Amino acid sequence: MAGWIRRRQGEDRLPVTLARRRLYILPTRTGAAFAALLLLMLIAGLNYANSVALFLTFLLGAFALVVMQQCHRNLLGLTVVSVSAPAVFAGTAGAVQVVLASSATQRWRVEAGLDAAAPLVADLPAHARVRLELPLPAARRGVVRIGRVRLSTAHPFGLFRAWTWVHTPLEMWVYPHPRGPLPMPLQGGRRRGRHAQPESGADEWSGLRPFRDGDSPRSVDWKAYAREAPLLVKEYSLEASELRLFEFAQLRHGDAEARLSQLARWVVDAEAQGERYGLVLPGVQLQPDRGPEHRHRCLIALASYGLDHGH
Repeated sequence: MAGWIRRRQGEDRLPVTLARRRLYILPTRTGAAFAALLLLMLIAGLNYANSVALFLTFLLGAFALVVMQQCHRNLLGLTVVSVSAPAVFAGTAGAVQVVLASSATQRWRVEAGLDAAAPLVADLPAHARVRLELPLPAARRGVVRIGRVRLSTAHPFGLFRAWTWVHTPLEMWVYPHPRGPLPMPLQGGRRRGRHAQPESGADEWSGLRPFRDGDSPRSVDWKAYAREAPLLVKEYSLEASELRLFEFAQLRHGDAEARLSQLARWVVDAEAQGERYGLVLPGVQLQPDRGPEHRHRCLIALASYGLDHGH
């Protein structure tokens, strides 16, 4: 059924509003038991010509039809605004972020989930948006592909379940876990830059920036965090910063995974300190630069090293 649904719907371009033709509904186990009970009541009422039993049977049957319509309506018109999967480090918990928007109708107990994972449940007030973060394990470096997201509901009464699949192929990059005891290598001259934490008394404080994965806890402004501010990192200006070049071939000890983890550690530390750094892997060379985009490119190069996925 899932394959037929995918061929019928094709790929989705977000945002997408759930229309009637893409919603499916079937009785739940409770609904099937309820239908069997109604059938027995109908047979008994006809057998004994009991008008009260027949009246109750048809009344409950009408109730079931109304419940089915309300369950279908609970998803109809719901808008899937966006689906994203931010990159994470190996060994941490990733998440697929799904943003849902409701129209003028209030919606109850809308479930969003991935294959073989427990769904998250949310209520959506009218004209409101809700963001759900669906947990996704990230045990190993590489790329995790997410082919579809399932939206469903059994509200009200749990007699029927309406559902649909949103086909938005995603890739969640899993960086190597940053670890390793070796100091960063130095190559090239000295340039002006910024450090996330001071290394000498001559450093000049220059400001705060949002916390990023891999930043040292020592550079966090804990006093501001105690005042219920967001997690921020202190930055210090230096008269000079070092040009770094991180090469896979220079690491002689450990297996490939240990070397990649050490390179990831250097990339994270160099970016946190405002250094200009480059990365050299077999077949890949990234020129020295700095900034979140350069950090992301370097970590993706490390995550995809030796993997056969066409990136």
